[in-house]
Amino acid sequence: MYHFAQTAESIAGTSSKLGKIAFLADYLRGLSEDDLRAAAVFFTGRPFPLTDARTLNVGWSALINAVQQISGASDDVIHQVYLAHGDLGELAEKLLAGAQGGTLSPAAVQSRLADLVKLSGASNKLPLVLDLFRSLSAVEAKYVIKIITGDLRIGLKENTVEEAIAKAFDRPAADIRRANMVLGDIGEAAILAKRGEMDQISLRMFRPVKFMLATPADTEDEIFATFPGAFYVEDKYDGIRGQLHLDPSRAALYSRTLDDVSHQFPEVVEGARNLTLSLIADGEIVAFKDNQVLPFSLLQKRLGRKKPPAALIAEIPVALMIFDLLSFEDRKLIDEPLQYRKEMIETIPWPEPLRVAPFMLLEERVELDPFFEQAALRRNEGLMLKDARSLYLPGKRGMSWLKWKKALATLDVVVTGVEFGHGRRRDVLSDYTFAVRDERKLLNIGKAYSGLTDVEIAEMTEFFKRHTIQDLGRFRLVEPIVVLEVAFNGIQKSERHESGYALRFPRIVRIRHDKIASEVDTLETVEKIYNRHVG
Repeated sequence: MYHFAQTAESIAGTSSKLGKIAFLADYLRGLSEDDLRAAAVFFTGRPFPLTDARTLNVGWSALINAVQQISGASDDVIHQVYLAHGDLGELAEKLLAGAQGGTLSPAAVQSRLADLVKLSGASNKLPLVLDLFRSLSAVEAKYVIKIITGDLRIGLKENTVEEAIAKAFDRPAADIRRANMVLGDIGEAAILAKRGEMDQISLRMFRPVKFMLATPADTEDEIFATFPGAFYVEDKYDGIRGQLHLDPSRAALYSRTLDDVSHQFPEVVEGARNLTLSLIADGEIVAFKDNQVLPFSLLQKRLGRKKPPAALIAEIPVALMIFDLLSFEDRKLIDEPLQYRKEMIETIPWPEPLRVAPFMLLEERVELDPFFEQAALRRNEGLMLKDARSLYLPGKRGMSWLKWKKALATLDVVVTGVEFGHGRRRDVLSDYTFAVRDERKLLNIGKAYSGLTDVEIAEMTEFFKRHTIQDLGRFRLVEPIVVLEVAFNGIQKSERHESGYALRFPRIVRIRHDKIASEVDTLETVEKIYNRHVG
């Protein structure tokens, strides 16, 4: 891992994208296949490939405990060093200075991480974590911790890693990108590039691929300017993406994170088994009852359960709204135009609770607002607009698919807490917790970290430092002075906030310099919005 760490340091030390690609390509070119497979994945900030469902479940406390045991640092020193750096990997590098390492390869580190997956409980994992860290130098420990926490932060995006693989093995970058899209495993893509076997890439049943993504649109004019030709209009559902893999012997459902969620939605899997076909379909899992989509807050009760009880399945049934087809009877369809894929969808006799998501093909300009209003009446959150000629590009967020959502409402709220951000915002107070009024009390209702410019955030950081009530390290309680107007796309009941509600997708519209805390919106207003749209 020594050369891995040195390469990461070089990459972090330059702002040039071409420089980052050159450093990484030089490193990857000299690796064995096993190390190449692991290192390519590590440079995306993950311990395992995207399609690998294994999770480490090694928390920050276990990592800090291991660093503290090896270094002998006191709790106070740990606290001060973390406050100074705001990064657990850099804390380890500081406290483990002088440690000897350099004996473990990337493949060996990945093997150690795989051993951690097999154990449950922090106390059982700690000896393996200690053994791993004792085999690493300070800078190696820094990057292994960053990989474990999924927070590499060296200015590398996944597409930059793809370009480095292309440069290392003299392959077209588009071929590497396509391989990674289809395989969902950049390490395997790197191996195929090294071997010159890029033509051996294909969709595989029960190996999920990344979902194609949509780009936000703001206006009708923008939508029609993007699509000069025919495009489809569909409802944008307020659920979670689901990728159905089916053959005559088995059915499985995968989430956007490529995790197998079949056990969470058994009625979808059981319904799919009534089809004696082989296919891969893309859709949205929604709570669905009496021929109507139910609010996302109800779907949430079904999420994260290993085995939902029968009573809950009966209370909150779900449907898979199918809007795309990636493969049919062993034939790959992702390189076919959407119009053909839609035609194929309509030929399949989908059993309940699998349903074809309604769509309309527009071939000339018409007003889209009526479609939007109809979607809202169906309790859906907006519109999807899709080029009829578009291919299915796994993991790609381009201009072939657009999503158009309008804010449910806006609220004037007051900031009660602020937190240092992450990445390039690690040194500024960019994450704001905010509240509404209830008589004379302020009740928190959400947190927002988008909408302000870098200049505004820098100015507000200095302001909040001067108006801190209590400094809790990365988080501060502040005087309730700053009023924000926040927009949001949904609202739901929540035990997380004192108000009893939480806003979905809140973002800051502007700072209301013209208002004071006593003028922010009330809990009563929040309840009215909730009852109007959800209750």
